[in-house]
Amino acid sequence: MNNNNFSKYKLLPFATIEAATTGDINAMSAVNRHFGGYIATLSVRPMRDADGNEKYAVDETIRRELEAKLAAAVLKFRTV
Repeated sequence: MNNNNFSKYKLLPFATIEAATTGDINAMSAVNRHFGGYIATLSVRPMRDADGNEKYAVDETIRRELEAKLAAAVLKFRTV
């Protein structure tokens, strides 16, 4: 049995997570970059263009709200 089920995913180093929990700006930027694609995917909404055609686009308001929630969760996170 293969125990490396998550080997295809690049994880954040523990030192980066620990630094982000203390408010380090560079570490927080690394966390935002790491989760940026996932946040963008969650932020996609159907929108209408000027001609009334429906298209899917990232809702920037939702994206910013999710980034703010991520930042708040990182600052509350406590390492053991």
